[in-house]
Formats: sequence, structure tokens, C-alpha cells
Amino acid sequence: MDKTQKQVLDFLMRTAEGISQMFGHSCETLIHDMSRPGHPVIAIFNGHVSGRQEGSTADIFGDDSAAQGDTGHFKLEKDIINSLAVTKNGRYIKSTTLNFIGENYHYALGINFDYTFLSSAMSTLEGLVSIDNDLNHAISDSSNAQLEEIFKDCLSIIGKPVESMKKNDRVQLIALLMQRNAFSFQKSITYVAEQLQVSRYTIYKYCHEVEANLK
Repeated sequence: MDKTQKQVLDFLMRTAEGISQMFGHSCETLIHDMSRPGHPVIAIFNGHVSGRQEGSTADIFGDDSAAQGDTGHFKLEKDIINSLAVTKNGRYIKSTTLNFIGENYHYALGINFDYTFLSSAMSTLEGLVSIDNDLNHAISDSSNAQLEEIFKDCLSIIGKPVESMKKNDRVQLIALLMQRNAFSFQKSITYVAEQLQVSRYTIYKYCHEVEANLK
């Protein structure tokens, strides 16, 4: 092993250990010797995440082709960043593999973060913060439903369809609506005007007439 290779390996060792300490118990870091059959692990930190140790030729999924007699020299030279790996025992792993290739060496730095418990916590949090409707919309929908019910009740008392109503009928309807506090609802003037097929100004005028008759 020449000086450059030693420096690269030393840097990778320190990097792997530092990352494992920084991100804690759920973060496994390891170094593979990709130039050897089975790509054995030559250093590993927090190996409990995948259950591997130094010398292991198993991958993150738990498969060990070398142990099964496959001594091929397949090399993965492309970096793999932030990919999902689901292990045989159902663990969810965010996995990254970075390759370091020289003239006489090929190392791979693996970073595997087990977020199985975080995934469960995220589902719980999503349930806690999920909403069915905006409160303003919910209140508005409820108010509109009440106003519509009051209008129908008052219209039934008049006993005529809107198309057949004359001014006196409409004024009488407005009086009934005022008695039921229908105009306390938001946008009630607009709603009643649309139902009676008149302008908002006309509804205001009818309201003034009713108030004047009460004096």
C-alpha cells in the first residue's frame, strides 16, 4: 500500500467515524474494499444497523453472494445518493455510497441511516396535523346552510314562488327574515337579493320600509 492509498484510507476511516458519531446510533458508516472479491467491509461503525462487521461481504439488504460461492469482481463505480433500501427484517434505510478510485485501489464509503422509527413517528405527526377543512370555510358553510334554511321557512309562510311574488309579498318576506335575524349572517343581503332576483339596493330599501313601519 503506497503513501497516497494510506492517506485516502485514513481519511475515509476518519470521515466514516465522524459521520457515525455526528448522526448517532441509527447511522451506520462503513468502508468496502471494492478491489477484492465480495467487496469485504474493512471498517464499520454502528454495524448493528445492518448486522455486519469487519470482513463481512453481505450487502445492506442482507444478501451475501460471496458466502454463496460467487467470487465475481463486479464493481459499482457510480455513486448512489440518498436511496431507499428495505432490509429483509423490514428496516427502512436511507443509503448513500461514494466511490474513491485510484490506480491501485477502489474503496467505497457507505452511509446507511435507519429511519424506521422516524417513519412511524412521521405517520403519527401527519395524523396529528391533518385537517378536514379550513375553519373559516367551515364556519361560512355552516352559516350559509342556516341562512338557506331560514329563507326557505319564511318563503313557505308567504306561500308563493318567487316568480309570482309582488312587492308587498317581498316586503313581507323581508320582515319575516328580519324577525329571524337572517341579516345577521355574512353576505345575507347578497344571498336574499339573488334568491328574489332583485338588486342589493332593493333589499336595503325593503329593510328600511319594514323598519319604518315598525316605528
